[in-house]
Amino acid sequence: MTIAVVKPGFLTTFQDAGRAGLAHLGVGRAGAFDEPALRIANALCGNPGNAAALEITLRGPTLHFHAQTWIAVTGAPIPVNIDDTDQPMWAPLAVPAGARIALGAVRSGCRSYLAVRGGFDVAPVLGSRSTDVNARLGPFNGRALQSGDELPTPRSEPAKLDRTAPPWRVDPRPWFAGAGQERLRLMPGTHVDRLAKTSNKLLFSRDFHVHPDSNRVGLRLTGPRLEWETLGEMVSEGCVPGLLQLPPSGQPIAFGPECPVSGGYPRIGQIAAVDMPRLAQLRPGDALRFSPCTFEDALRMLRERERALATLENTIRHRLNGTLES
Repeated sequence: MTIAVVKPGFLTTFQDAGRAGLAHLGVGRAGAFDEPALRIANALCGNPGNAAALEITLRGPTLHFHAQTWIAVTGAPIPVNIDDTDQPMWAPLAVPAGARIALGAVRSGCRSYLAVRGGFDVAPVLGSRSTDVNARLGPFNGRALQSGDELPTPRSEPAKLDRTAPPWRVDPRPWFAGAGQERLRLMPGTHVDRLAKTSNKLLFSRDFHVHPDSNRVGLRLTGPRLEWETLGEMVSEGCVPGLLQLPPSGQPIAFGPECPVSGGYPRIGQIAAVDMPRLAQLRPGDALRFSPCTFEDALRMLRERERALATLENTIRHRLNGTLES
């Protein structure tokens, strides 16, 4: 079966857990910017956590479903409408054959995720179904969705949700912080000690704002100009999502999932992995502030999140077993 794209939205792409392990070949990871939102959407559809789903940026698509299935929408708050009826997010939603689903403008945050039962059956590229728009890798030759695209899903008849079962949904509050100034925990980078003392203080005491020229490659930040005390000649080094680089402008860049695998700008910090979903949900104009963090604390917080997420996925799995038709 396929799902027809009536309207593509602002930037809608396929994303899964990403294509890890290829940086030595010059291939970036890509993948969902807000990984917990992707995994919860997949769990609500009975899918593995790394199944391909749609990542929606700022404005959602309109889709026509040729066959019945079920979906889930998570991440940033966005209107979900099935055949002119509003539906909740963070819940398994039955979709009848021939239905039209319209997702509106994101109300706060930046990115939402739509998963479908069985996942999207697009061909993997280098082991992943993620779209890397910058590198032109992934389904549809690495581009975002366009009107008229047909999105393949598994041909086998999916299990059906029991529409007589009481409705239920996941509490989004632990997984989406909402609007407001974000505090991102920052581990020290290789060159942070070379910052001028005043700039080092500014890094952790002043607000930065997301520049409109930001995307999945990286978020350009505007704020106090950061300057170097001493800085020798730089050589290119490996780069990963969450890296905070400082170009000659003195305005930091926080790398996202489509970042280059190497770069020569000085690195002043690494955003804790547990805070990457918060970075993912920042839109142009949003404010953020950095807080100092140690590697040990960052690792502990990530392990705590992974335990909570695994517990939630297991709970959803058991709950779904009670809402499937026999």
